[in-house]
Amino acid sequence: MNIIFKIDTWQEIYHSLRNNKLRTFLTMIGVGWGMFLFVALLGAAKGMENGFDKIFSGFATNSIFLWAQNTTIPYDGFPKGRKMNLHLSDMEMLPKKIPQIDYISPQNARGNFGSPGESFSRNGKKATYTLTGDYPIGNKISQKKLIYGRYLNDADISANKNVIVIGEEIYKNFFDAKKNENPIGKSVNVKGIFFNVIGVFRVKKGGGMENDQSAFIPLSTFTKMYNDGDKVGFFAIVSKPEADLNTVEESVKTELKKKYNVSPDDTNAFGSFNLGKEFGKLTGFLTGMQLLTIVVGTLTILAGVIAISNILLITVKERTKEIGIRRALGAKPAEVRNQILLESVVITLSSGLLGFIFGIFLLMILNILTKNQDEFPFYNPTVNYGEVFGAMAVMVILGLIIGMIPAQRAVRIRPIEALRSE
Repeated sequence: MNIIFKIDTWQEIYHSLRNNKLRTFLTMIGVGWGMFLFVALLGAAKGMENGFDKIFSGFATNSIFLWAQNTTIPYDGFPKGRKMNLHLSDMEMLPKKIPQIDYISPQNARGNFGSPGESFSRNGKKATYTLTGDYPIGNKISQKKLIYGRYLNDADISANKNVIVIGEEIYKNFFDAKKNENPIGKSVNVKGIFFNVIGVFRVKKGGGMENDQSAFIPLSTFTKMYNDGDKVGFFAIVSKPEADLNTVEESVKTELKKKYNVSPDDTNAFGSFNLGKEFGKLTGFLTGMQLLTIVVGTLTILAGVIAISNILLITVKERTKEIGIRRALGAKPAEVRNQILLESVVITLSSGLLGFIFGIFLLMILNILTKNQDEFPFYNPTVNYGEVFGAMAVMVILGLIIGMIPAQRAVRIRPIEALRSE
């Protein structure tokens, strides 16, 4: 198509568009708005996805939280209403029976699930906070951001050490945070027992299964304090990546029912929360949003391209005499057709680029406004440039296809009829 490389062609396109500024502007709005919506909505959906990924960062999302409740069905000589308990021995039994389990983390707590908190004190100050007995592996379930020191280790568990990892709010209450007082090695009194502080963690706003008004001590120490023996409040069970989490959840309950003589039909004996299932619903919702964005943006772009075709039909009608003169002077039908098609592509591509630029500009503003808003699930809105340029290519192709309608009409104009038109 030598017509593309001719200066006269581009000059004619320029004058044609300039002489109809309002019409050209209104025509470009349709495609530009479609591309703007496509980029903005796609980026916003990605921003939400990144925001939730940020909230759940450090979490083992393929995990199940399991606790014991009461039976509701009599079984094997036991009456209904029997109170169930989980035990440390279950940690060894379950992975042997269910190979899909990666690891299990046990926890006991005071101050959550309706239980009263524990009394903390230091230098005359008193307050009530959540106290949790944990294993080192618990930090893999929900990784804590440490601002001082370390988390619990295996030596703390085996030696029943009186060590504690406290949340930032506890640190601010009992230590001089304004002067950045280092709490490591200093003590906090919990239930009349002195614990050495080995770490301080911070919970980001809007995320985290814990809050910064909680503290963690070795589970072995916790069970001695409260005379819990080997009883466990709940298990956090993480499956292997390839395992089906729902199947693992059901298998765990089945094995526990066998061990503790619970009816297979009793659905209340053991309660659970499947984090993986809830996370899957969330990711499915975000994927649906992205698909909806693509559909809405594509349909809007298509509507804009059709509007361009309609406008070009009007343009061809107004330029009937001009086209007739060109045909009379020897212009070939292909040259007239290509001229109209080129105008269609120029308008379509220019509109799309402007919509793309404004869409990216909007995402940059949203990124600045939400950059430090950790409590809002929106972070770093970006677009896949492959998808955008793919949409741009489809848009240009549609512009060519739909531009054929006015182009063919221009070709069918007979010079003698065109010269007679007014």
